[in-house]
Amino acid sequence: MPIIRGQKVIVLGNLQDGGAPQHDCELGCCSNPQPNEYVSSLGVYSDTSAILIDATPDFVIQAKHLEHISRLPLKGIFLTHAHMGHYTGLVHLGREAANTKNTEVFAMPRMSEFLKNNGPWNQLVVLENIRLNPLSTEKSIRVDGGINITPLLVPHRDEFSETVGFIISGLRRKLLYIPDIDKWNVWNQSLEQMLQEVDFALIDGTFLKDGEINRPMSEIPHPFIVETTFLLDSLQTKEKNKVWFTHFNHTNPVRFKSNKDRIKLEAEGYHFASFGTEFDLKD
Repeated sequence: MPIIRGQKVIVLGNLQDGGAPQHDCELGCCSNPQPNEYVSSLGVYSDTSAILIDATPDFVIQAKHLEHISRLPLKGIFLTHAHMGHYTGLVHLGREAANTKNTEVFAMPRMSEFLKNNGPWNQLVVLENIRLNPLSTEKSIRVDGGINITPLLVPHRDEFSETVGFIISGLRRKLLYIPDIDKWNVWNQSLEQMLQEVDFALIDGTFLKDGEINRPMSEIPHPFIVETTFLLDSLQTKEKNKVWFTHFNHTNPVRFKSNKDRIKLEAEGYHFASFGTEFDLKD
């Protein structure tokens, strides 16, 4: 058996699908863009493999950075669902751009059918720019370098596909990644219990609290950060330390390190993901 020297996960983006600044937003949140802010994605890499979690509108920057730090070509892409920030970067694999050959794309059944049966995505399949690989909930896929990636179904606005998060398991540590979920109380699993089973948890932090945008927030349900921290309030600090919020809407004030709510939550033990944050799954 070869010696495994490294197994890491890196944050390649921490914003909600539309990124920042967003079109037609004249608020302060979009007049003060932050450096290295991209749509939510992870890179997973070892000695022999480099994988992207989701293909975002910022795919080119994110894939290039992953290839640079891993010193490996992109091996494949795991997709969470069919909302614009999580799969539309696949266009960069088509013949108008990179014209790749059989890039491995791992997707759940409805997600695969969506790609196969709708243009322009089906052209990627027909021209063999991508090769679709099936995922099944709670069934692990082992990628090169001894890393296992396990999809978990989560409730979300599933207009075009189901939605999954992933458990990414290395030699010694596990990371939970759920960038999108409706509310924790409609999931068939317990977040508190899940935190006991993993070492790191990058979870939906789209909105800080209710009233953050000027339309009914019930139309775009996510667990507010204040709801999540209330849910986890009784946990010991060592469990709260596992939590890293991500997938921030452009309006979310915790994007900014000087935000008082962010500072308070950090003092309680919570973290906020940013581009380049790394998690070691081996040591």
